[in-house]
Amino acid sequence: MNIQNPPDYRHDTVLPLPPAVTADAWAVDAACSGNPGPMEYQAIDLATGQQVFHFGPVHGTNNIGEFLAIVHALALCWQQGLHTKTIYSDSVNAMLWVRKRQCKTKLERTPQTAQLYAIIARAERWLQTHDYRNPIVKWQTQQWGEVPADFGRK
Repeated sequence: MNIQNPPDYRHDTVLPLPPAVTADAWAVDAACSGNPGPMEYQAIDLATGQQVFHFGPVHGTNNIGEFLAIVHALALCWQQGLHTKTIYSDSVNAMLWVRKRQCKTKLERTPQTAQLYAIIARAERWLQTHDYRNPIVKWQTQQWGEVPADFGRK
């Protein structure tokens, strides 16, 4: 897909977004060198192209990073009163874990993963105590290309 940057019909973003994608949104993604391995995640504001947050690297898995990225985005939206901002993720697993309010990772609990497990517990507690309203939408990579928060390491 050849998308102009930005297309002349879009005045709500600086990014080349497909028409189906709302710019009043954050895109999240994670990257992991090895699985498990050094993992990090981030969010990008689709209207401005700016990084909203970045976390890591810590020892973990890509799925954990995708899960934590969504929860981090939801918590930040909650804190800032952005209850209608859309969150885009390309991870079906992470979206399911968020919906079930539980990170279903099989990552071994070790001294190396203790810090990450504490962050996971905090994220799960947040999900269980907050009734967020933000839409969490699957980023359609096949149709739209890589999610704007992608780390570009494939």
